[in-house]
Amino acid sequence: MPKGLHGRWCALTNAAGRLSYRPMASNTFVLRGDFCYSETPASLVMREDGYLVCVEGVSRGVFPRLPDEYRALPLFDYRGKLVVPGLVDLHTHAPQFAFRGLGMDCGLMEWLSVHAFPEEAKYADTRYAENAYAQFVDDLVKGPNTRSVIFATVHRESVLLLMDMLEASGLVCMAGKVNMDRNAPDGLCEKDGEASLLQTRRWLAECAARHYNNTSPILTPRFVPSCTDGLLRGLGKLQKEFSLPLQSHLSENAGEIALVKELYPDASCYGGVYQRFGLFGENGRTVMAHCVWSGDEEIALLKKNSVFVAHCPQSNTNLASGIAPVRRYLEEGLAMGLGSDVAGGVHTSIFRAMQDAIAVSKLRQCLVAHHEKPLTIEEAFYLATKGGGAFFGNVGSFEAGYECDILVIDDANLAPRVSLPVKERLERAVYLSDGRHIAAKWARGVRCAIG
Repeated sequence: MPKGLHGRWCALTNAAGRLSYRPMASNTFVLRGDFCYSETPASLVMREDGYLVCVEGVSRGVFPRLPDEYRALPLFDYRGKLVVPGLVDLHTHAPQFAFRGLGMDCGLMEWLSVHAFPEEAKYADTRYAENAYAQFVDDLVKGPNTRSVIFATVHRESVLLLMDMLEASGLVCMAGKVNMDRNAPDGLCEKDGEASLLQTRRWLAECAARHYNNTSPILTPRFVPSCTDGLLRGLGKLQKEFSLPLQSHLSENAGEIALVKELYPDASCYGGVYQRFGLFGENGRTVMAHCVWSGDEEIALLKKNSVFVAHCPQSNTNLASGIAPVRRYLEEGLAMGLGSDVAGGVHTSIFRAMQDAIAVSKLRQCLVAHHEKPLTIEEAFYLATKGGGAFFGNVGSFEAGYECDILVIDDANLAPRVSLPVKERLERAVYLSDGRHIAAKWARGVRCAIG
């Protein structure tokens, strides 16, 4: 067991009856264990029985022997356990958690109409939202992710409820009030762009008044078909004014792309529409989910503007969207991470996204692009940690200067007790571990409650 109370969380019940957590001690400590982390997409750094030094939430590095200057720090002793950076989910939908596993025989556009939109309309009721979001956040807390980029709904009050719960969890998250003022059903379609922008400004002011430490707003136009020109233009101005990140969807599905082409026949590519309104990295960090069908021009725009790609392999399979050309994106040097895309994907764990990313890359080689090499475990792990973590800054590695997001995995009982090198233990953990095998996790050097 770890020594002392450092980093431990105390469970409290607030006046509303919801569970919340309060950190009880310092984010400066030493952690001993068997470490594995990325420096590049192609390589892993592995150190058995090493020491990670965390000072004020930031890594000083992993050492084979503990330097004398750190010997007085509190020690968490996890000898024999696998220690990796916390996983990063670059794209998920919190209000869709409630209907995971439904509609998997549909394509994207039908699935949105029959399942996603009717469920999201329920979040106008804050009581419903509170119950549903509590289940979503509880699942995140028990899983391997320490960071998430999250779509909520158009309902301002419910979004704030979600953000309050995320803040209480100790995880580090970005969450967004969705903007939609066309091509959406009643209850989700805002009156017009001006009304949507007004609600967004009000939401941003309320976020600022709450003084969150780990939860922050992200602008969230759902996608081009659901936002008018005035709304997209206004969001571009908001992003520049407040220096906010932005998330949306791009080139996910053939039907969606055809609709964008119908709305903007003069646009050379889907991404060019976002660029027209300043939403493609020009005014701040942007992450685009999917990019399954991005062509040469769109890829060039992604690279030029340092737009992050959130690769969501399970969702792209479940909703019959296709297989993203991730090998090409890596070779082009695009910023990229993985997304669970709940509820197109049915698992919040980015371990599952790693499995699926490797699997679909093999299918792509077999069926589509015979010359492309499938993803390796090193590459998938990089995308799940340092690749996606870069959207948050220096996140997703144990290199000196990186924020200490830490996941401790008790992997001894994943298979018969045989001695394996660290890399093989990592691979086995990716495919076999679940919440039962998580011994501890930290975000920004503060220990998170996991159960």
